[in-house]
Amino acid sequence: MLKLKASGRGRNFSAARGVVEALQELVYARDWPARIWDRVDAATRVREVRHALDLRRAGRAPLKLAFVSDLHVGPLTPPRLLDAAFAALAAYEPDVLLLGGDYLTFEVTRAKAARIEALVASVPAPVKLAVLGNHDLWTDNAVVEGALAAAGARVLVNESVALAGPHDDVAIVGLDEPWVGDPDPERAFADATAPVRIVLTHAPEGHWFVAGRGAQLMLCGHTHGGQIALPSGPVVVHGPVGRKYPSGLHEVDGMRLYVSRGLGNVELPLRWNAPPEVALFTIS
Repeated sequence: MLKLKASGRGRNFSAARGVVEALQELVYARDWPARIWDRVDAATRVREVRHALDLRRAGRAPLKLAFVSDLHVGPLTPPRLLDAAFAALAAYEPDVLLLGGDYLTFEVTRAKAARIEALVASVPAPVKLAVLGNHDLWTDNAVVEGALAAAGARVLVNESVALAGPHDDVAIVGLDEPWVGDPDPERAFADATAPVRIVLTHAPEGHWFVAGRGAQLMLCGHTHGGQIALPSGPVVVHGPVGRKYPSGLHEVDGMRLYVSRGLGNVELPLRWNAPPEVALFTIS
């Protein structure tokens, strides 16, 4: 189906993008790439990236925080890969599960929404918080938000949540998607009075909006680590901050910036030197 504008509230969806997506839906009909890769064990393995971060929470119990982004439920992402990723997240038994957006590719359907709900619901975290990505905002984002809510995840749009004890010194700040959403850092940080502030947003360019606001850590995805990378680095990463920091943990302007390679695929049914990953943090 050809669409010439976003079905949801996302900006910057062009007619050219609509034509590309329509062609891809034809080429990848019946999800054949995902079904083929699902039979290849190497294509369904997930890397667990672990970090222990000292954010000066002296005397507090360590906070177990899990982060995953860019599921891209659809024709290019093997189902077993997503199952393995969420099994790893559940096994970690996090205090907080953070979800970084781009839960699907192309238009949302009942089947995709049900799949997103089932995956997120499978992680027994007492707190689940989410932001939306560009692909979520280009489709009917209300349906995506409904699936997340049904799985127990609260979607943050320029707002913060203070955690309960023993982690009530931590606030999670959810910034709207930097490229196609409506990021409002003033509103996002308005109630973030806890001494430790962790920002959740979809893309590294969220750094433009949160720099200098006292956040100690920002978590994002979007880049896929380039999805296809040479030994010298990713072939293509969109956005200047993403190109500079395509994946991994970095120190940027006094704040730690973590960029996830995410899980799923877009445009091409292939990853090379950019393995899918989930991030497991211990925050002390």
